[in-house]
Amino acid sequence: MKWASVLELTEGNASSSAGATKSNWPKVVSALADDLQNQLDGKTPDLLVAFISPDYKKYFEEIAELLREILKPASFIGCTAGGLIGGGQEVEQQSALALTGAILPGVKVNTFHIANDSMPDLDDAPTSWEKLMAVESSEEPAFLLLSDPFSFKIDSFVQGLDYAYPRSTKLGGLASGGHKAGENRMIADTEIFRSGLVGVSLVGNIHVDSVVAQGCRAIGKTSRVTKCDRNLLYELDGKPAVTVLREAIERLSNRDQKLAKDAIFLGVAMDEFQDKFVNGDFLVRTIFGIEPMSGALLVGEVLRPERTVQFHLRDAASSAEDLRNMLKRYAESSGGAARGALLFSCLGRGQYLYGQANHDSDCFREFFGEIPIGGFFCNGEIGPVGNSTYLHGYTSSFGIFRERD
Repeated sequence: MKWASVLELTEGNASSSAGATKSNWPKVVSALADDLQNQLDGKTPDLLVAFISPDYKKYFEEIAELLREILKPASFIGCTAGGLIGGGQEVEQQSALALTGAILPGVKVNTFHIANDSMPDLDDAPTSWEKLMAVESSEEPAFLLLSDPFSFKIDSFVQGLDYAYPRSTKLGGLASGGHKAGENRMIADTEIFRSGLVGVSLVGNIHVDSVVAQGCRAIGKTSRVTKCDRNLLYELDGKPAVTVLREAIERLSNRDQKLAKDAIFLGVAMDEFQDKFVNGDFLVRTIFGIEPMSGALLVGEVLRPERTVQFHLRDAASSAEDLRNMLKRYAESSGGAARGALLFSCLGRGQYLYGQANHDSDCFREFFGEIPIGGFFCNGEIGPVGNSTYLHGYTSSFGIFRERD
């Protein structure tokens, strides 16, 4: 197994057309493809993943066709990206192209495009999902998913995949750079789509591990949900939820109290029977505000009574610490067999959060060395917490690839 990742920063930026009107874009694409192929020892990639700045939408089909002509990938996926990751760089709000390629002996790669109307109902049998995805659950496939944020029900889709493929890893992100339906582009082998979802399933001598860093730290104490109605949280431990939140904030430092005005979240424990919780044990969801009629907290997750929850804060320091802890924990348990990685990171991270470029990629290299890592900055990140897969925000979701045998 061999992976490679390259990135070319071109003139202009994502908010202008300067980069897109360059007459020499075929030379840039050709040089980048040649660089990738050289890193793969001149071999044809079994999997090619391309991320392309939105200011190249005008040439998207031609770029994809040229990449296919030069690299002749067996499987090919990609999408528009408001920020790109590859070749040791994270490029945001600039014109760029990023490619990740892999040689995968003993691995069967199947490319797909899914639309909403082709999805089974969530109460259909798992065999309906196996038929849709053209792979059986017993094969334990891993899934890489790139979805349009405006036209596809990604929450229902990953819920269905979890149901049909409970032992499979599902990772990916929502295409970025477009601001309304039809503006994003996605590649699935020889076709270009403006809606739905594209992806690949990977079966055979490959194992995909996930590291999902949600970038928060817990505050206050854990509580039990004692009254709720779907995403409305009324009571914690028999007290009004807003009162429990206020008490947690009052115990914070002045700095953290100011931070809580804009960056307060609710963590829902994935294993309610744990005695002690650490970062990574909670699914972190946004608190949108207070419902004016009832005073309930409006939370970005469907809740149920007796769930264990804890309030969380997010800032650059918390995010950096959470990322380091998650990667360190994985590095200590994995045995160092990683061959390549993909990073699906939120548009709200990167320089916007840390004030510096390449933060998450540099942190990854600190633990794993110069393993090729590609990816993009997403409109939402797909990855597991506990035994279920979720769509996240403000998260970095890593897929780390190694040989199964």
